[in-house]
Amino acid sequence: MYRRLALSGSLIALLLFVAVPVEADHMPSATIYKHPQCGCCSGYADHLKAAGYHVKVKNTEDIDQVKQLLGIGPELESCHSTVIGNYVIEGHVPLETVDRFLKEKPQLRGIALPGMPTGTPGMPGPRDEKLVIYTIEDQPKIWSVSE
Repeated sequence: MYRRLALSGSLIALLLFVAVPVEADHMPSATIYKHPQCGCCSGYADHLKAAGYHVKVKNTEDIDQVKQLLGIGPELESCHSTVIGNYVIEGHVPLETVDRFLKEKPQLRGIALPGMPTGTPGMPGPRDEKLVIYTIEDQPKIWSVSE
């Protein structure tokens, strides 16, 4: 009888596992490091969540130390840093750029959109400039430019 119960329990667990939609599990997890009072960083987190990312927000008073540990040079800094897998996404990088970067899986530490340009995810206002996304490495290079 115990063997039958154990088998039934295993079968139920298997059915529950199979019943979970596959789409829910393939989205990456993202950890956003931000200052507790930064609202635009929370807006970026909401943007990732709306796209299906599993987002964890870590507030820190010492965001400069986080950036240093992640290897983000001062010329690339924005208000928050996001870690997705082994990659760092610095700032308000548009989702289509993040998705392309993650799909291509380059041999880089990450990408960065320095500053806090208006019209980017989490930043209110119209976009009034091209977005120049840089690689995060010892000698940053332009990764992409979006209109």
